[in-house]
Amino acid sequence: MQVLFVTDFSPIVTNASESRRFYVDTLGLQLEGEPPASEKVPGAKHFGLWPLRDAAQACFGTDEWPSHLPTPQANLEFEVMDVTAAAAELEAKGYTLLHPTRTEPWGQTMCAPSAQRV
Repeated sequence: MQVLFVTDFSPIVTNASESRRFYVDTLGLQLEGEPPASEKVPGAKHFGLWPLRDAAQACFGTDEWPSHLPTPQANLEFEVMDVTAAAAELEAKGYTLLHPTRTEPWGQTMCAPSAQRV
């Protein structure tokens, strides 16, 4: 697979107000909106705080993260040449996809591999 660059890094948070206080008030990152995010953090194309509930919705269509899976601490996204081929390669190497390759309403094609092998 050909990884082109990191497109996103988002800590997955369970306490939005504490997380905002740390990343915005303490570190001084210019995050805006809800959930807080920005394209203005040096060295990152996109940096945002991702509530665990939203991660569960994105991956599984439910507000709760499945108890049989480790609770994620962060989301890291890569731009690759071919998402479908990359997903197939990961599965062939024993990695599980949290959701299959799909095209989001805004046109981005993505998959969600787990960093743990089956």
